[in-house]
Amino acid sequence: MHLVLGLGNPGGQYARTRHNIGFLVADRLAERDGAVCERKQLGALVERVDIDGCKAIVAKPTSYMNESGQPAASLRGYYKLGNRDIVVIHDDLELPFGEVRVKDGGGHGGHNGLRDLQRRLGGNDFLRVRVGIGRPPKGWDVADYVLAGFDDDEREHLPDIVERAADAVTWLLSHGVDGASRRLGARHAG
Repeated sequence: MHLVLGLGNPGGQYARTRHNIGFLVADRLAERDGAVCERKQLGALVERVDIDGCKAIVAKPTSYMNESGQPAASLRGYYKLGNRDIVVIHDDLELPFGEVRVKDGGGHGGHNGLRDLQRRLGGNDFLRVRVGIGRPPKGWDVADYVLAGFDDDEREHLPDIVERAADAVTWLLSHGVDGASRRLGARHAG
C-alpha cells in the first residue's frame, strides 16, 4: 500500500493555480481508476485506487499548503505506512514549466508544503513527483506567482503535463525511482 499525496490549497479560488498542480495530478490518478477524491478522512480528501497493480490511497490535504504535514502524518499512521511508502506530488519553481521529474528524498527548497511534511513526518525520505512551474517573471513575488492561475499558453499544455505527472507516479510505484526516471527521459526525448 502507498499513500500518494497531491499538494495544493483547498477552495475554489486556488483550484487552477500553479501551487495546486499536485491536486490536479491526484484527481487524474483517481479518475484513471474510475474514482473521485471526495471522501473525508483525517484532514484530507481520499480515495482507494489501483495504480497499475499497486494499491494506493490518493489524498489531497484539506489544510493549506503550509500545513500539509499533519494530514499526511495522520494518514501514514492510520494505514501503518512508512515514509518510504509515501509519494508526494508538488509544484517546483526550479524546473521549467511542464518538466516532470521523480526524486527520492531531498530538501524542501523553500517549498512550504514540503517543509511542513518533513517536519511532521520526521524526515525527508519520501518519494516525490516534481512538476515544473518555472520561475516567476522579473518583478513578480514568488507567493503571488504560485498562487496565480495558469496563463493561456500554460492552460493549453496543462492536460498533457498532468497526464505525464500521473504516468510518473505510476512508473514510480511499479519501477522505482530509476525506472521512472528512465521512462520520463525516454518520453521526453521522444
